[in-house]
Amino acid sequence: MGISGNQNEAVGAPRRDRRSARKAASALALMAPGFVCTPSAHALVATADGAAAATGAQDDAIIVTATKRDASLEDVPVAVSVASGQAIARAQIRDLKDLTSLVPSLSMQQLQSPANVNIYIRGFGNGANNSGIEPSVGVFVDGVYRSRTAAQIADLPDVDQVEVLRGPQSTLFGKNASAGVISIITRLPQFKPGGDFEASWGNYNALVLKGLVTGPVTDALAVSLAAGRNRRDGTIVDPDTGHRSNGRNRWFVRGQALWQPGDDLSLRVIGDYGLINEVCCAPVNVQPSAATQAVLAVGGKVNAPDAIYADQAWWNFDSTNRIANYGFSGQLDYKLDRVKITAISAWRRLTSATNQDSDFSSGQMLARNAQDLKLSTFTEELRVATDLPGPFNAVGGVYYFNETLDQRSAIAFGQDMRAYANLLVQEASGGALSVPQLEQVLGSLEGDPTRYAGRFFASGQGSNERYRLRNEAFSAYFQADLKLGGGVTLTGGAAFTSDTKRYDMAGVSSDVFAGVDLDGRAYAPFRQQLLTAAGLRAQDVNPRDAAAVAAFAQANPQGYAAVLGRAAANAKNPSANPLAPLRSLQLFPAYVNLPNAVEPGRTHDQRVTWTARAMLAMTAHLRGYLSYATGFKASSINLSRDSRPFASDQAALEAAGLAQVNQTYATRFAGPERTTVYELGLKAEWGLATANLAVFQQTISGFQSNLFTGTGFALVNAGKERVRGVELETALRPAAGLVLSGSATWLDPLYQDFAMSAVGDLSGRRPAGIPALSFTLAGQYEHRLGRSARLFVRADFHHESPVTMEDGLPGFLSLGTAAAIAASAQYQRRVNEVNTALGVILAARTDLTVWGRNLTDNRTLTKIFDSVAQPLGISGYTNQPRTYGASVRYRF
Repeated sequence: MGISGNQNEAVGAPRRDRRSARKAASALALMAPGFVCTPSAHALVATADGAAAATGAQDDAIIVTATKRDASLEDVPVAVSVASGQAIARAQIRDLKDLTSLVPSLSMQQLQSPANVNIYIRGFGNGANNSGIEPSVGVFVDGVYRSRTAAQIADLPDVDQVEVLRGPQSTLFGKNASAGVISIITRLPQFKPGGDFEASWGNYNALVLKGLVTGPVTDALAVSLAAGRNRRDGTIVDPDTGHRSNGRNRWFVRGQALWQPGDDLSLRVIGDYGLINEVCCAPVNVQPSAATQAVLAVGGKVNAPDAIYADQAWWNFDSTNRIANYGFSGQLDYKLDRVKITAISAWRRLTSATNQDSDFSSGQMLARNAQDLKLSTFTEELRVATDLPGPFNAVGGVYYFNETLDQRSAIAFGQDMRAYANLLVQEASGGALSVPQLEQVLGSLEGDPTRYAGRFFASGQGSNERYRLRNEAFSAYFQADLKLGGGVTLTGGAAFTSDTKRYDMAGVSSDVFAGVDLDGRAYAPFRQQLLTAAGLRAQDVNPRDAAAVAAFAQANPQGYAAVLGRAAANAKNPSANPLAPLRSLQLFPAYVNLPNAVEPGRTHDQRVTWTARAMLAMTAHLRGYLSYATGFKASSINLSRDSRPFASDQAALEAAGLAQVNQTYATRFAGPERTTVYELGLKAEWGLATANLAVFQQTISGFQSNLFTGTGFALVNAGKERVRGVELETALRPAAGLVLSGSATWLDPLYQDFAMSAVGDLSGRRPAGIPALSFTLAGQYEHRLGRSARLFVRADFHHESPVTMEDGLPGFLSLGTAAAIAASAQYQRRVNEVNTALGVILAARTDLTVWGRNLTDNRTLTKIFDSVAQPLGISGYTNQPRTYGASVRYRF
């Protein structure tokens, strides 16, 4: 039964000793950038006064859990980076997003809410913006899977170690780890009283408080309590109101109990609660359009395109982002002779209530865009691992996952929407039409001139939806190591995964204009009239000037007849409909709810994934490995208002009378992702220097692409995407107290087959958002001051080469695929960030530090997208500006 905890610790007293060894050895992670690729034979060990000393003990190697067994990092044939809690503290890493400055293969994108952050490893990742999608990068906290980024992105709690595993990990991590895994391991309760407290102050009135106390209750029971508070004013201000967005307001508490009655039995129980309640996240106007001019005309304000990084934006009300994340977990370890049995159980709950002024202006086009999400998750894992003295060892187990999701969403027009839409209608029709005119004419043609009077784009109209998803998954896995002669170790493993999702969607649209069929038979006379007027204008005749029209008809009867003939012929032709430009303003059409007679609302996927590796100890200092691995992620469901039936169901839906007015067809879900990776790696350590090199080719078939369309999300499968790459991590100690390190990633991605993307055929193109080169260079110097104090200084520089941020913008498809791609291609992101820290350690108990992040104030766009309800407009999110501050930390 377990309820989480570090699933890979040994049991009993040896467990405490091994954890102490890990803590001592992980001082290596102070080899900034904070991550270590392989340990030195002369690992750093913390001495009694906290100083770093060299030792030749191999037992002090960094211990990782990448293979679900304790193993030395140098003996694991997996591309994995490790950071200690101390390294994270020195680098002022506050949450997972900050880790990207330390691991070039890891990147994240902050979107419209603190609950929406996409995580990428080696360029692959998705999932944050659509609650029906689980991320391709699996995040585990103390062995417990966190299925949504809203449950992952919070302050890093009482961290002992973070491991980043690159490439598919589906064989041992049985739930949706097709691109990689981030494993966060928190500190165990200690059987010796202790504590760790930190207070940090910074610009934007930032305040961070963290504390941990731990100690024994009995000889067999130890407990700990950790808590933290993080607040900061917003970095973006509304000039009219002075209100701020993009701030921090969050806290957490975590309690743990560790029961160890003997060397063979251990039980760890964890309970935690975290709350985020922030005003976030304000985008800026990146490219205006005619719609932007309409926003200004109705009194709205947006930033000018040359003021993207002025940290100013306008909104009508402060956004709501209240995210509560809590749960209980427990892990039971029992050692029986040479076999260790581990059981982990966990129950978690996530609630997320958000609301945003999504027209991103001071105009009241949209009154709200709200979502209420509830997620309950239960997981159970039972694992058996051997520790045999011979050449063969294995680990195997079963994993069960059960989750229910309930989401309610609502979006509504504001009081300025009608005036705003009227301007867009006039612009789209060249001044020939207006909203009142449309209401009167369309109503008259339906037999009631007052039917639509005052009802198009009225305040309060919009869409209300409810989505429910039930996901049940099971996996069984087995992996074995066989040590042969000559320093060769062979590893083979396989996992079977079965995943079933049942979902239902119910939506009600009150958008009256979206319910009008502009191709309807009743409107044919009106369409013919508009076509005639357009034909006359093409002949330089003003259709509103009766005398001019009569003169043209008399002077050119054949030409006049041709105009009338073409208008009559095309009055019922949807492709020539003069009202077609107005379809972009039919924002919330009616839904086909499901399950229904045609769509069952169910997916079932199953797959066997496997891995094969060979590792060779070539010398005492050099190891090489060759691996092949496959990964799997089950189908993801499009839980957004852009969920539409598949085109293959059109005939059946129409036959059943289920098709709605203005029915469109897209996807309800995206099928599974299937990953393969070939990898060649070298791990070298020469005492004072270490290096890791990985060369790989990774391919994902059916990559689940999720693209914002302006009102919802288009979820489709890419046919095939591959990335070739090289990763290098190094660390060097050229002199006493000095550590230099670097890590770099070079990636060459390609859409080999993506004909049905949301913006057209992308086959043969480089995927957006993946820089060709990213690297981090870092250094740390530590100098003793007298007998009991030490000075340290650290700095790192993180670079990402220029990259196009989006493959294309769906809102530009009316201009053609090339225009949709070109619209986004002109906006690129280049990252050059410098982070530093200068500190004094007093008597090995107190740290005083001044620090800065993004000291050069390198400003970039992190994401661009179609502006909501603003055709041909582009909005975007900016990165955080320069932050700096001071902190004090006390330990006992």
